[in-house]
Parts: sequence; structure tokens; C-alpha cells
Amino acid sequence: MSARSYAKSNEALQRALKTIPLGSQTFSKSHQQFPQGAAPLFLDRGRGGRVWDIDGHEYVDLICGLLPVLLGYQDKDVDEAIIAQLGKGISFSLSTTLEFKLSEMLVDLIPCAEMVRYGKNGTDATSGAVRLARGFTGKDHIIALGYHGWQDWYIGATIKNLGIPKSTCALTTKVAYNDLDALRAEFKKFEGDVAAVIMEPMNTTDPQEGYLEAVKAMAHENGALLIFDEVITGFRFANGGAQVLFGVTPDLAAFGKAMGNGMPISALVGRADVMSLMDRIFYSSTFGGEALSLAASIAVIEKMQREPVVETLWKTGSWLAEETLKKIAEAGLAQNITLCGKAPWKILQFADHAHGSKEAIKTLFLKEMLAGGVLLAGSHNICYAHTKADMDHVLKAYTDALAVVKAALEKPGLDERLGIPPIHPVFSVR
Repeated sequence: MSARSYAKSNEALQRALKTIPLGSQTFSKSHQQFPQGAAPLFLDRGRGGRVWDIDGHEYVDLICGLLPVLLGYQDKDVDEAIIAQLGKGISFSLSTTLEFKLSEMLVDLIPCAEMVRYGKNGTDATSGAVRLARGFTGKDHIIALGYHGWQDWYIGATIKNLGIPKSTCALTTKVAYNDLDALRAEFKKFEGDVAAVIMEPMNTTDPQEGYLEAVKAMAHENGALLIFDEVITGFRFANGGAQVLFGVTPDLAAFGKAMGNGMPISALVGRADVMSLMDRIFYSSTFGGEALSLAASIAVIEKMQREPVVETLWKTGSWLAEETLKKIAEAGLAQNITLCGKAPWKILQFADHAHGSKEAIKTLFLKEMLAGGVLLAGSHNICYAHTKADMDHVLKAYTDALAVVKAALEKPGLDERLGIPPIHPVFSVR
């Protein structure tokens, strides 16, 4: 099945590397995260739930821009809102009424939202939340559970911390999800100096019963704030985010990705008494009120309230996950490939086999899925525009790719026979 030519992509990469470190603006979209020489690296266009690369190949897109593309490419309602605003202007010398129109919608939709400030990406919102929590509590230490962006305060706690002062790295510690004892130990270790617990309310694993409630109670007992990073879960798990799905309201929350269907916008929302400190901490940007993204976000939320967007994500994602797991079992690979997480965002997990490492298995699998016309990086990022035909196409690609993986694992030495370097993650995100 691996017969596609990616000549134009490979040529474009060599050109890009001359002027762009990594050849891409995003680690997860770069050549490092795809099978070397056997993957598309540059896209030309998208429509609905599909994209086309610069070599002319068509794919069902299960990456969806790393989750911002919630409704699908070229969504009519969002595009019309952008075009209408483009006729008026993009960035202005003063604020526009779009700012408070969107903020009022977010306050109505999100349980913890009493006030709102905007950013351009998830890192803006999470970093603003951390600065706000430190300003509100007068404390410095942050406990993190999940992935929260590229700023020093968080990335310093990972192995990707080159260029970050050691003193900054020491101010954030990471704790395992669903482990209350570990969280309690961190509070004791930094007793009296924890400003906030920032966490993805869920990523790969469901919260244990009472876990989120216990985290909130522990934070408040220790004079800290609870921050939900809903950059992914917001507008994907429920219209008002995972805090609606799980019934736990944080003090602050960061939203982003899907709220603009691909336009660059994020939001920091939360309690009014905390958010009111925004006039004292410095959180200010030239493009915070950029009008095209605000118009797009208003159109996204209006569509989500008018149509069964989230319900469709759950339905489509559930069907694909169930059928995929059947195919994996039929191929005898259930011990090596599985899915975890919620239906709108199912994450593939790989395990070592006696004849090949999990990295080699994933690399071969992705290579074959790409050859079968599915753009996949390791998760099912479902969008509203994905059709039954799209999902049938994905399932057919799974069938063929799993057959190749099964055959490859019938004899030892997959890593050596692979012919290309196995893909390794940038770092352990979760």
C-alpha cells in the first residue's frame, strides 16, 4: 500500500529548512513527527473533513490542525462571518463591540466565566491564568497536571527546558493525574507557597469518582486557585467545556483551539474577583482584540448552540472508536495498539511487541495510514464535517494498515527492517 510519492513535500522541506529551524512552526506538525520520507509535510487546501497535500494526494483529516478545526475546513457560517468583518477591517486603533459580544456569550456558556480576556493561543491563556493566580494569592509555586503550552513557567518543568533559568524551572512541578496522594505531597512540600493547581480536567484518562472535586477542595484548603486548561476539552466535550461534563467549576479556565475553528483566538475566563486584577497584572497584546478571530468565534458558538455539533462529535467519534477496536482485535494487535480518552478526542496508544518497539509499530502504522489516505498523527481529532463516507474510508485504511503491521511483527527485528527512523515524541506530554 505504501506507493505514494511525496516528492514535492520532501523538496519543500529541504527548501524550508534553509530559512526555518525545524522547517515548521510547530513540533507536532514537523517532519520529526511523521515517517521520514514517507509522509506529506505540506498541505495545500482543505474542505469539510478532508485535506490535500502539495503532491495532490487527498486525505481524511484526523489531525484537524491539532484540534482547532472543530466544524471543518471552509465552514460556510464561519467563513461568511470572517469575510463580512474583513470588509470592515481587521485590527483597529480602539476596541470593537465584538469583544464584549463574545465575552457575554462565553459568560453565558461557561460555568466559571464571570469575566473574560482574549489571547491568540492556548499558551497566552494558561500563562495569563498562572500570572493572575500568583498575583491574587501572593504565592509563587505552580502544580501542573497535563500539557499547558510553551512558556517558561510550564515548559521549564519538562525535559525541553533549554534556555530557561533554573530558578524558573523550580517554580513548577508536575504531578500524575488521578493521584491525590502525590498532589497532597506537593502541597506539603511547598506548604504556604502554592498559587495554583493547573490541570487538564481530562486527557487520556477518565477522572476517578470524586477526583476533580477533591483537587478543588485541596487547592482551596491550601489557599490556592484551581485552573482548568480547557484549550482542548472546551467546545469539544461539551459546549461549556469539561467543567459542564464533569460538574466541577474551577476558579479560572483557559479556552482556545476549537473556539475559532482555526482562527487564532483563546480566552482566559474566571471568577470576577480574580479576573478584576487584570488591571494590575500585565496581560496586554496588540492583537488581543483582532476582529476576524472574534467574528469567527462568535459564528462558531452560535452554530454550536443552533446545531448538534458536540453531539455529532460524540456520535462520530464513538462509532469510529468502536469499529477501530474491533479491527485491532481482529488483527490480533489488541496488546499493542489501543485507544483511550473520550469519543471526540480518542488517543492511540502503542505498546512494545516481542518483535518490535512501540515506536517502530507506530511509525509503520502511520506510514500505512497515510498511504491509505488518512492524515493521522496519533489521535482521532473528530470534526463536525466528518461524514459517514469519511469514517468508512478511515476504517478501510485501518484494515489495510493493521494487516501490514501484523505481517511485519510475525518475525523479529521490525526496528531494523523498518528502513526509516522510528518516530519518538518531543517529550512525554501527559
